[in-house]
Amino acid sequence: MTGTTAPPTGDRRHVLQRRIRWIVTATIAYNVVEAVVAITAGTVASSAALIGFGLDSTIEVLSAAAVAWQFTRRDPERWEKGTLRVIAIAFFALAAYVTASSVLALAGRGEVEHSPVGIVITALSVMIMPFLSLAERRAGQELGSATAVADSKQTLICTYLSAAVLIGLVLNSLFGWWWADAIAGLVIAAFAVREGIEAWRGDACATSVGMLLEDDDDDGHDHHGHVG
Repeated sequence: MTGTTAPPTGDRRHVLQRRIRWIVTATIAYNVVEAVVAITAGTVASSAALIGFGLDSTIEVLSAAAVAWQFTRRDPERWEKGTLRVIAIAFFALAAYVTASSVLALAGRGEVEHSPVGIVITALSVMIMPFLSLAERRAGQELGSATAVADSKQTLICTYLSAAVLIGLVLNSLFGWWWADAIAGLVIAAFAVREGIEAWRGDACATSVGMLLEDDDDDGHDHHGHVG
């Protein structure tokens, strides 16, 4: 990995912006379907984890929609900070809900019924979400967009949550381990809080690529060697 990253210009920049718009559009469409299916299946099975998973999908829609909106603006970089704040709030909301639902599940020892539909939708998410996250992250890093990278991390968080819920559903179905997905949910919530703090501060993964390049353009300082 070299220490210098040149910002994209001209046609390449437009291609990357268009690519990010397509990725977030696909993410929104998938998560709308996922939310409806998961919440319905969770209600039928009395599964707090599945219902929480479905509500998490609505948070992912909010995050992706914020990025999609940003990249419809004539000057997307102008809206970078505000969009990062929206993504950070989405992380915090996700952490709050998952924590609350996990604690309530542990305290109440609620019986969760077997949910084949829940297992299928979470398994699909585990397979699909990493590809969407990777595609958006690569485009965002090349473009120097902290918001696109932060949103890709939100998608990756949803992948982890999908895996946690899937494991919990499978263990509950096979062994009656009702507490498994609640414990995993608490771990995911802690990770989501950390990512929310980073997004709020503007420290999302490729911020050094995007924002420091903007600093170079604005202030004439040479930060190109500081790419994390």
